[in-house]
Amino acid sequence: MSRRLDPSWLVFRSIENFERDRCVDLFSRPDRSFGFEEFRRDAEDSGGWTAIRYFSAARYPDEAAAQAAARQAVPWFENLFRTV
Repeated sequence: MSRRLDPSWLVFRSIENFERDRCVDLFSRPDRSFGFEEFRRDAEDSGGWTAIRYFSAARYPDEAAAQAAARQAVPWFENLFRTV
Protein backbone atom coordinates (compact mmCIF):
# COMPACT_ATOMS: atom_id res chain seq x y z
CA MET A 1 0.00 0.00 0.00
CA SER A 2 1.23 3.46 -0.83
CA ARG A 3 2.22 5.80 1.97
CA ARG A 4 -0.32 8.21 0.52
CA LEU A 5 -3.15 5.86 1.49
CA ASP A 6 -4.07 5.88 5.17
CA PRO A 7 -3.54 2.44 6.77
CA SER A 8 -7.13 2.53 8.07
CA TRP A 9 -8.46 2.58 4.48
CA LEU A 10 -9.43 -0.77 2.98
CA VAL A 11 -8.34 -1.37 -0.62
CA PHE A 12 -11.05 -3.69 -1.91
CA ARG A 13 -10.16 -3.66 -5.60
CA SER A 14 -6.89 -3.10 -7.44
CA ILE A 15 -7.23 -3.09 -11.22
CA GLU A 16 -4.13 -3.17 -13.45
CA ASN A 17 -3.81 -2.18 -17.09
CA PHE A 18 -2.91 -4.81 -19.71
CA GLU A 19 0.80 -3.90 -19.53
CA ARG A 20 0.72 -4.37 -15.73
CA ASP A 21 2.57 -1.09 -15.14
CA ARG A 22 -0.41 1.02 -13.99
CA CYS A 23 -3.21 0.32 -11.55
CA VAL A 24 -6.15 1.99 -9.89
CA ASP A 25 -6.93 1.09 -6.28
CA LEU A 26 -10.51 1.53 -5.09
CA PHE A 27 -10.80 1.83 -1.32
CA SER A 28 -13.20 2.53 1.52
CA ARG A 29 -12.62 4.56 4.65
CA PRO A 30 -13.85 3.98 8.22
CA ASP A 31 -16.29 6.90 7.78
CA ARG A 32 -17.98 4.86 4.97
CA SER A 33 -16.75 7.12 2.17
CA PHE A 34 -14.95 5.71 -0.87
CA GLY A 35 -12.04 6.83 -3.02
CA PHE A 36 -9.45 5.80 -5.57
CA GLU A 37 -5.81 6.39 -6.46
CA GLU A 38 -3.71 5.73 -9.56
CA PHE A 39 -0.29 4.05 -9.34
CA ARG A 40 2.59 3.14 -11.64
CA ARG A 41 5.20 0.41 -11.41
CA ASP A 42 8.67 0.92 -12.92
CA ALA A 43 11.63 -1.43 -13.07
CA GLU A 44 13.87 1.17 -11.43
CA ASP A 45 11.51 1.18 -8.43
CA SER A 46 12.17 -2.55 -7.89
CA GLY A 47 8.65 -3.34 -9.02
CA GLY A 48 6.95 -1.38 -6.24
CA TRP A 49 3.84 0.72 -6.83
CA THR A 50 4.18 4.52 -6.73
CA ALA A 51 1.19 6.85 -6.52
CA ILE A 52 1.25 9.18 -9.52
CA ARG A 53 -1.88 11.30 -9.12
CA TYR A 54 -3.61 12.98 -6.21
CA PHE A 55 -7.09 11.50 -6.32
CA SER A 56 -7.14 9.88 -2.87
CA ALA A 57 -8.39 13.00 -1.06
CA ALA A 58 -11.72 13.02 -2.95
CA ARG A 59 -14.66 11.32 -1.23
CA TYR A 60 -17.51 9.44 -2.87
CA PRO A 61 -20.69 8.03 -1.31
CA ASP A 62 -20.27 4.51 -2.69
CA GLU A 63 -18.09 2.15 -4.71
CA ALA A 64 -19.94 2.87 -7.96
CA ALA A 65 -19.38 6.62 -7.66
CA ALA A 66 -15.66 6.15 -6.91
CA GLN A 67 -15.25 3.83 -9.90
CA ALA A 68 -17.18 6.21 -12.18
CA ALA A 69 -14.92 9.09 -11.09
CA ALA A 70 -11.82 6.95 -11.73
CA ARG A 71 -13.10 6.08 -15.20
CA GLN A 72 -13.47 9.79 -15.99
CA ALA A 73 -10.14 10.83 -14.49
CA VAL A 74 -7.84 8.02 -15.71
CA PRO A 75 -7.99 7.51 -19.52
CA TRP A 76 -6.40 4.04 -19.61
CA PHE A 77 -8.78 2.88 -16.88
CA GLU A 78 -11.84 3.85 -18.93
CA ASN A 79 -10.30 2.07 -21.94
CA LEU A 80 -10.21 -1.20 -19.98
CA PHE A 81 -13.99 -1.17 -19.79
CA ARG A 82 -14.35 -0.47 -23.51
CA THR A 83 -12.32 -3.53 -24.51
CA VAL A 84 -13.88 -6.03 -22.11
